[in-house]
Amino acid sequence: MSKCSADETPVCCCMDVGTIMDNSDCTASYSRVFATRSEAEETLAALTERARGVESDPCVITPVFKDVEGGVQMDIDFVFACEAETLIFQLGLR
Repeated sequence: MSKCSADETPVCCCMDVGTIMDNSDCTASYSRVFATRSEAEETLAALTERARGVESDPCVITPVFKDVEGGVQMDIDFVFACEAETLIFQLGLR
């Protein structure tokens, strides 16, 4: 048998999902500079729709807009009910 650690299965060294995802990171962050505020708000609406499609409980979405050289910077935090939802949301953006 192999020498596996954590909650691995000795036969295949597969890890229990709880070993990797422990709900300690339920926040997905997004940051980008847009030419205009309206472009930023359109992206916020699209990202909000995606988050709503993933959430089991309401996702807390906190956007912050800041005027910067070259446009408007938008920083958003999406706080999901569990880490799996955060991961699904992030993977959906790739």
